[in-house]
Amino acid sequence: MSKATRADRRPPAAHVADTHDLIRVHGARENNLRDLSVEIPKRRLTVFTGVSGSGKSSLVFNTIAAESQRMINETYSAFVQGFMPTLARPEVDVLEGLTTAIIVDQQRMGADTRSTVGTATDANALLRILFSRLGRPHIGSPNAFSFNVPTVRASGAITVERGASKTVRQTFTRAGGMCPHCEGRGTVSDIDLSQLYDDSKSLSEGAFTIPGWKSDSWWTVRVYAESGFLDPDKPIREFSKREMEDFLHHEPTKVKVEGVNLTYEGLIPKIRKSFLSKDKEAMQPHIRAFVERAVTFTDCPECEGTRLSEAARSSRIAGINIADACALQISDLAEWVRGLDEPSVAPLLGTLGHTLDSFVEIGLGYLSLDRPSGTLSGGEAQRVKMIRHLGSSLTDVTYVFDEPTIGLHPHDIQRMNDLLLRLRDKGNTVLVVEHKPEAIAIADHVVDLGPGAGTEGGTVCFEGTVDGLRSADTPTGRHLDDRASLKETVRTSSGALEIRGATTHNLREVDVDIPLGVLAVITGVAGSGKSSLVHGSIPRGAGVVFVDQGAIRGSRRSNPATYTGLLDPVRKAFAKANGVKPALFSANSEGACPNCKGAGVVYTDLGMMAGVATTCEECEGKRFEPSVLEHHLGGRDISEVLAMSVAEARDFFGTGEARTPAAHTILNRLDDVGLGYLRLGQPLTTLSGGERQRLKLATHMGEKGQSVYVLDEPTTGLHLADVEQLLGLLDRLVDSGKSVIVIEHHQAVMAHADWIIDLGPGAGHDGGRVVYEGTPADLVAARSTLTGQHLADYVGA
Repeated sequence: MSKATRADRRPPAAHVADTHDLIRVHGARENNLRDLSVEIPKRRLTVFTGVSGSGKSSLVFNTIAAESQRMINETYSAFVQGFMPTLARPEVDVLEGLTTAIIVDQQRMGADTRSTVGTATDANALLRILFSRLGRPHIGSPNAFSFNVPTVRASGAITVERGASKTVRQTFTRAGGMCPHCEGRGTVSDIDLSQLYDDSKSLSEGAFTIPGWKSDSWWTVRVYAESGFLDPDKPIREFSKREMEDFLHHEPTKVKVEGVNLTYEGLIPKIRKSFLSKDKEAMQPHIRAFVERAVTFTDCPECEGTRLSEAARSSRIAGINIADACALQISDLAEWVRGLDEPSVAPLLGTLGHTLDSFVEIGLGYLSLDRPSGTLSGGEAQRVKMIRHLGSSLTDVTYVFDEPTIGLHPHDIQRMNDLLLRLRDKGNTVLVVEHKPEAIAIADHVVDLGPGAGTEGGTVCFEGTVDGLRSADTPTGRHLDDRASLKETVRTSSGALEIRGATTHNLREVDVDIPLGVLAVITGVAGSGKSSLVHGSIPRGAGVVFVDQGAIRGSRRSNPATYTGLLDPVRKAFAKANGVKPALFSANSEGACPNCKGAGVVYTDLGMMAGVATTCEECEGKRFEPSVLEHHLGGRDISEVLAMSVAEARDFFGTGEARTPAAHTILNRLDDVGLGYLRLGQPLTTLSGGERQRLKLATHMGEKGQSVYVLDEPTTGLHLADVEQLLGLLDRLVDSGKSVIVIEHHQAVMAHADWIIDLGPGAGHDGGRVVYEGTPADLVAARSTLTGQHLADYVGA
């Protein structure tokens, strides 16, 4: 046998390029990470676990994903980088083996009124092309079916230079699909003038009833009274037709008031600019109450809320126009598309069908394409973002998911697991931050961080397989197989919240009594109508407080100490101990560092290049003047107190020289809701949806007169070890005489409930009915619904 033949039989040597099969992190110090080092296998599914605040997001999002995105951004020109978010280099010694990172997080999609599920996923674009090709009558290009494109018409003279120049008259038309009345928003607003002013009074007598419009205000009242358009001493009801027109609708005009140039404009456009252009949720409570009183939003009478022009609605395919198609449940729309047999657009139908089938596959078949994207929950928004990646031909990409099972019923979690495995099997690296045992179970590799939260976390407690984790002596390992048991006895209700004939969204004339004085859990598969029942039927006010996961409005200066009111007693305690003013101990007031204005960082605008945030050199990030930091309470200065975790601060203000009962009470509430690891000075912009909800709950617990608490998935973001603490908190609320209504999918909360209301049986038009109401024990015994089957499996019945 020749040497050549023998050589051919040897296994080929591994190519050097195939040796890069790990992502190596060495010396990570981002946030609470303590010189952490870890090796993560590529082209595998790695799940990161650990108690809340242990450093999972700091490692996965703020270190690995952030550095990948930062390096990609640096490949663009300086001009393009100017339009991208600023990403500072993470605090880490070595990062090797990175690939392109695609982050699929829980951030809610933009609440722009023009953004819908269809526009966010490009399904609308495909549908518009389809109608422009097959719609009859034919009305134009795909733009003719877009509610974001207005119709444009122009006419005039143009010069044609061909031989002898000649001028010809030309008319130009570009067909758009926007409804001209509501400008593609689908709703119109109507202002109740009686809420703006008292027409029996004159301007000089203080006729305006708008919040903040004082009679001596330069920018509002005086510009009307001294504009020259109106008689300030005449009651508004006696204005002439001309005066009323100038008062309500006048175009912006420069006027002089006591020698100062000011702009005068009609009251209605001024109110629209001042109040209606802002997010209602971002307003102060009294301003929001005024807007809700003075302004009513109704469906546009011209387009009936479809956003589309009459021409766009006139073109049909098989009897359906594009507005009807977008209003269909996506699972039904997918069936309709499959029923179209038109060879000329077969590739288009195939792509559109695949996109719609992806919605169904991911558990969002109950949505419609015309659903405003701002109304989606965090979990729904995350799954909508996944749609575009499922059919992607990219491989060797790092996908980063933040608790993808949020908002999913146990029945839907297996479907999500299959999608994550599909992404992995295409040759991608999948990194998942997760708490649910069902999702942890599919991991190829597990990294458990901890052992505690905040300063007690930031280290790797375990690396390896799921079976290895089960036997590991870590908080996650010990609680991985925890199962809550059914209550032996349940509380008796003290009354009922009656809901009759509920029809919000997919609800079908639902009649149900939600018991009061007990822990009531509303459950059902995603899209079955839980939120529609609770948020659409339970009246707000009158002692009812809704605690959701919506964003907390505030600047990057806002933190848990300012939001909860904790900083007030703390400032007073510092002031009393040192004999100075409380304002010195506010980073937004007299005590602020003059260099960074109390922000702790200096923001540098680099023009077209991305801006940079650097720690303030004067205060070293402490936010206060050096003279303020000379004042101490219990041996600590104010910056050291704001750097404490809630648990540390609770001990600090509970005893000794720093004992402050008012602060200690607030800190106890924060610890009760599972936020003991949060730093008092941590910016609110860094909190997750679950943390925001628990922070709101802690704040509401301190308010008097609240008798009914409505919580929306309070276990979101909670580690297995923390769920028991949450159940204890809910019990204490009920035992103190409160009623607690919880929308929840977690089986431990269902098992702990006094009463369960299960909606279903399916999602969308397959749901919307009450399929069970009663005790958890009876639900488990009957196994009559999907929830009953999964709960029975969970408790081992």
